[in-house]
Amino acid sequence: MSINCIVVDDTPLAVEKLEGFINQLPLLNLLKSFSNGLEAISFMKTNPVDLVFLDIQMEQFSGLQFLESLQNPPQIIIVSAYSQYAVSGFDHSVADYLLKPYSFERFLKAIDKVQPDPGARPQKEYMFVKTEYRMERVNFSDILYIEGQGAYLRIVTIKHKLMTLQNFQHMESLVPSDNFIRIHKSFIVAMNKIDNIERNKIKIGSEHIPIGSSYRERFMKKLNLETGTS
Repeated sequence: MSINCIVVDDTPLAVEKLEGFINQLPLLNLLKSFSNGLEAISFMKTNPVDLVFLDIQMEQFSGLQFLESLQNPPQIIIVSAYSQYAVSGFDHSVADYLLKPYSFERFLKAIDKVQPDPGARPQKEYMFVKTEYRMERVNFSDILYIEGQGAYLRIVTIKHKLMTLQNFQHMESLVPSDNFIRIHKSFIVAMNKIDNIERNKIKIGSEHIPIGSSYRERFMKKLNLETGTS
């Protein structure tokens, strides 16, 4: 089985090097290279892409913006000259982080981490969120719910509460969709932490959280799927 891949990098020499390495591996099928992330996203809407080699610092549309814009991202290998983006990259569950300049041997190690079937990838158990002046690790199994408070999100866990400057769309892409669901414009909840549901509210611990009318149908469908009821 071949892996359909694309390159997103606005440095011609970097693209040439990547293309040369990719073409040496029969496993990889290079579909196209892009110097602009927006063009790559448009291409991905109509073409099946399994793997993206992604630069971080690009003038028109950064690699991080690219990652945050993807609803169902393929596997990602970041290729960057800047090590400071590594935590942000792995926060998006990238397969590997190639630091320029890299050797062919290091490239092969990155490819070894890529599965031909994206569905076979092990699910990540945590994320890093920026709070105050540090990056804090948050285990998904510890999260009770996430609440929007203006420009910030409050992450309530079984251990503590954290405030982070992020938007809901980005947070929804980080937490596992099999257990977390948005039930209100201001709340994402962990399904396995719900104690009970009464009318238009759920109870998690001592907190009662409203179910928004526009989110109720999707929430109930997911609940039925989880519980096996009809």
